[in-house]
Formats: sequence, structure tokens, C-alpha cells
Amino acid sequence: MTNNLAIIGASYLQLPLIRKAQEMGYTTHVFAWAANDVGEKAADFFYPISIVEKEQILEECREIGVCGVCSIASDLAAIAVNYVANALGLPCNSPEATARSTNKHLMRQAFEHGGDPSPRSILVDDSTDLSGLALEYPVIVKPIDRSGSRGICKLEGPEGLADAVRAAMSEGFEKKALIEEFAEGEEYSVECISYHGEHHMLALTLKYTTGAPHFIETGHREPAPVDEETFERVRDVVFHALDSLGIENSASHAEVKIDKNGVIRIIEIGGRMGGDCIGSDLVRYSTGYDFVRMVIQVACGIEPDFARVCEPMPVESIFIFDQKDVDELERLKREEPERLLQIVDYHPENIGKTTDSSNRAGCYIRVYKA
Repeated sequence: MTNNLAIIGASYLQLPLIRKAQEMGYTTHVFAWAANDVGEKAADFFYPISIVEKEQILEECREIGVCGVCSIASDLAAIAVNYVANALGLPCNSPEATARSTNKHLMRQAFEHGGDPSPRSILVDDSTDLSGLALEYPVIVKPIDRSGSRGICKLEGPEGLADAVRAAMSEGFEKKALIEEFAEGEEYSVECISYHGEHHMLALTLKYTTGAPHFIETGHREPAPVDEETFERVRDVVFHALDSLGIENSASHAEVKIDKNGVIRIIEIGGRMGGDCIGSDLVRYSTGYDFVRMVIQVACGIEPDFARVCEPMPVESIFIFDQKDVDELERLKREEPERLLQIVDYHPENIGKTTDSSNRAGCYIRVYKA
């Protein structure tokens, strides 16, 4: 049996996947647009093919003979992963499930059909009459096919709606936007692994964001500070929604809100591991589970291994936006170096210039201390 593993994407987000695959004995074949990313150098073999060129990637994978196709932390890469894996008869999610988990409008339709708790929304494009929308303000405007806080804006009333819709459409590939009622409450993400349709919840993460209007994530905490009953209710809601989407063989990253009355609403679910170091690092530190290894195993048709690889500890990731964040990192190095676990992808040239999750200045992970 071949040990050739196809990995879609070469950014720093894919580096833990490439290294884990090599550690497990796989030969890594990495596909991405040539941009001098770290994955290009780390890969055993690199192919300068954009992740949107699904047919070209498929042709190369047929030639190579791969045992699995995978990626982490990217909706766009997940489309190529499932397309290629389906064509090769390898474990993956169906084309229908892929569409529902990467297009927010199709996702909302699936949740409505499945009876999953989710905000009401309306699909719009540049021909839509925005006057008299049957939604209650405040609303969130977002592209239907992007992640990472790109193009997202909260509005308290109709003023500025047309501008927000245009901005959201400009960020998306399909040039359409979703206007949805704003769900109140604390925001969390849920990391799961699914194999042959059986779901396993690995971690619940508390999100820190900049708040309105753009909600750029500033950090995450695991485990989230919730009681066991809340954890179980979230698990049940997310598992039902995964079934509504048809996710059967992959990681998943669900975003939910819980209001002051304990009501859970699903914001969205991607059929891939969460980015921002959540799946690749925080889950391992906080639970002991090797989530990245599980992604590779599922992609290769192997039941995921739940043996713990380290002792669980409470952790949080902190993203660097400005000089104040840099100063806190330097203080941590000097005064509490034992708490500093990792510094990730530091870009000092971006300090003070962040507009969305793609251009923050870096991230570090530390042991959480109340």
C-alpha cells in the first residue's frame, strides 16, 4: 500500500499537518500556488498548482498514487480535498456535504430543513432590493463563501446596509452575501472528528474577539469555562447539525453562541479543522488528543486514535495586533517563561495594520491563568 499523502495548501496553517504526516511515515505531496510559503520547503514534494485547480491536482494524484487527501483550517482547501478524494474513491465527505459546509446560504437551508437552531438569514446579491427586509436588527452581513472574519459587519439598523453588502460581496468568490439576524451571547467553537458518520467532540473553545462591527478573533481559551451539562447540550446540538450537513469523514469546526438563558444557536460549521492554532495546537495542549493525527488517519481510512499524547492543561492563544500585545509577550518571556508554550508565525510588519484574521501580526500560546 502506498504511503503517499496529498496535502492541499502550503501556508503556515498546513505546517503541523505536513510535519505530523512525515512523523507518521507518510511521504507528503503538497499542492498550492507558489508563494514561497513554509509548506513548500517542508514538503517532500511540492507542486505549484493552486488549490482551486481541482482537476490538475486530481490528475497529479492519479499519477502519484495517494492513500489519502487532507488539509486543515481552510474551507477553500476542503473543497479540493473532497473533490479529489471522491474521484479517487478515498474517505471524504460527499459533494453535497462539501457544498453545504462551505456555502453559508446552503448551510442555513440545511439547518432549517434539519430543525437545527440557527439565525434567520436572507441571500442577497447586487440585484436585491434591500428595502423592507423581513429580518430583525441588529444583523450581520457576511460573504457566503469566506472565513477568517473577511467582509463581516454588524449593523444596528438599515443605515449602511448597501455598503456592507457591497463590501461582503467583494470579499466572496460568488459575489453574494448573507444578511442574518445577530445572535446574542458568548461565542464558542466546537472541534469534532467524524469517521464513517460517527462524531466525536474533542474540545469546546471560548472565543475572544474585537467585537462589533467586524468581530476579528483576538484569542481563544481551552477548555471553555462551562459546566458538564452545557458541554453535553452543545455536543448534542452540533452532532445533529453535522448530520444535517452530511459530514461523515473529516474534522469539523462549529461556531455557536450561548445566550444568558442558555439558548444555543449555530452560527456556522466548516467540514475541516479550526484554524488559528485551535485544532493544530490548543486541542492537543488542553485535551491530550492528537487532532492532526486523527485528520490524517480519517483521510486514509483508519479509525482515529484517541490515545492521549500529553497531559492536558488549560491554555489560551493570544493574537498580536498592536504594540501593547508585543509588550505583553515580552513581559511573559521575562517574568513567566514557563507559561509561554509557543510563538506562531510572527509578522512584526503587520503591527497596527490588522483588518481581518488574515493579516494579524502573529500569535502565541500560553498556559491559562485565571
